[in-house]
Amino acid sequence: MTIGDRIAAAALACAVATIALGGWLLLASGPAADPSSDQLLDLFSQLPSASQSGTAVVVDVEGGVLHPGIVELDTGARAADAIAAAGGYSPAVDLLAAAAQINLAAVLRDGQQVLVPILGASSGGGASGGSGLVDLNHASSDELDALPGIGPVTAQKIVAGRSEQPFGTLDELVERKVLTSAQLEKIRDLVTVS
Repeated sequence: MTIGDRIAAAALACAVATIALGGWLLLASGPAADPSSDQLLDLFSQLPSASQSGTAVVVDVEGGVLHPGIVELDTGARAADAIAAAGGYSPAVDLLAAAAQINLAAVLRDGQQVLVPILGASSGGGASGGSGLVDLNHASSDELDALPGIGPVTAQKIVAGRSEQPFGTLDELVERKVLTSAQLEKIRDLVTVS
């Protein structure tokens, strides 16, 4: 029996106990009691929902989606569900790389990240130097803007920073206050400097 099955069984047992208790209370109050539909609805509203019983998974969807970030899905949700919940593929998605790297049928687990490849991050062009990573010292503003958590303003900060002096390490972007630590961690596995 899987954890999801155990949680479902516990929720069912809780529901049966609540209904049994409600029936006992109605019968114990004597023959004069006339249960209304509102009273029964109140009993059912006290049953635990999926999120109360822990049957939801929270995943982080990043990269080539319209609305990157945290999404909450039902247990048993698939990678395709997470991408749909994040608004679907963005124009920046690298569809060939996504098809090769993401199993859309994979069942998600709580805390998992779904990283959808973006154009420029997996091609062998000049911005990636053939390594499959976006080179922050050579990528175009559009390629930088397509990175998760990097918008047009931050892309311009990267371009301006490398114009003054090319970046020697990824951590230098934080040291020079071009990126925050959180922004760098979101893109660390997608970028390089050369």
